[in-house]
Amino acid sequence: MRAAVLREYNADLSLEEVTDPTCPEDGVVLEVMACGVCRSDWHGWVGEHPRVKPGQIPGHEYCGTVVEAGARAKFAIGDRLVAPFILACGACPSCQSGHQNTCPNQRLPGFIEPGAFAQYIAVPFDHNLAILPDTLSPTVAAGLGCRVTTAWHALTGRAAVQAGEWVAVHGTGGVGLSAFLLAKALGARVVVVDIVEEKLTHALSLGADAAVNALAGDTALAIREITGGGAHVSIEALGIEATTNASIECLRPLGRHVQVGMPVGHTAKMQINMNAVYMGNLALFGTRGMPSWRYPSLLSLIESGAVDMTPLVAREIPLSSASDELRAFNGPTAPGVAVITDFTA
Repeated sequence: MRAAVLREYNADLSLEEVTDPTCPEDGVVLEVMACGVCRSDWHGWVGEHPRVKPGQIPGHEYCGTVVEAGARAKFAIGDRLVAPFILACGACPSCQSGHQNTCPNQRLPGFIEPGAFAQYIAVPFDHNLAILPDTLSPTVAAGLGCRVTTAWHALTGRAAVQAGEWVAVHGTGGVGLSAFLLAKALGARVVVVDIVEEKLTHALSLGADAAVNALAGDTALAIREITGGGAHVSIEALGIEATTNASIECLRPLGRHVQVGMPVGHTAKMQINMNAVYMGNLALFGTRGMPSWRYPSLLSLIESGAVDMTPLVAREIPLSSASDELRAFNGPTAPGVAVITDFTA
């Protein structure tokens, strides 16, 4: 099969013919229909992600059609499926208590095992997968396994966002844009924050209630003024110290901060304004991925038309353009995300 392989950090992915994947006994092989290019892929590409080593095939935001099923697989040949990026074992105490995204036995295609920047991908633990609704295009569905599911769980599984609350979203990349769209669907009022004016304008055109350019001054103060005392919930969607502190400091008393952005490499340890946490009686949540059993709540929201996730996708690209998309994350990016839909070019 054709695949894009990481051979050297910060260098173009190598387009190669590699061995087709072997079908796991408890899983399936998918012919990949679409795969998103995510900032998490960039962390691996630059060498900051501790688990991503040269020789890896990236890609963890994918959907596809089953072309081979193992003896203990739940799904069958021909099924169209979308996969979460965390594949949980289903048997450990974390899984049995419903917290599959914290499974200690999790499998991670795209980070440790071969990912979906390829024509085919082997997916173990296929009980984590979900049927792709006919009404949802593979291009849009590709983002569900990471950025959309992560945003959904951050808002509903961690922060318990309520209608009428103010939600601040710091960073309007893929997961931030997803969080904004989903928060609006939940009935929240949303302030978006970014340093790219084009992205702020884009969010306002999609229904954001207010926008703050972080280059203009005190972001937290601006949000407290807009919201009449501070956001109820703040989503940090970049993973750096400046936005994390702004997220904490923009909250009203008893507010909830959710750390969605991935702090790895040089951002893994931060200096945090804990006095703001102490004085405001704030709650700080970490989040990563989404338990697979929560897929129906998200898919039903999308299928019902309560939220339109199509604005998330800015462009469809061939596999050969994946390196350009990864390189673009070195600086401020344009609105929307890229999805690989052609694996032959």
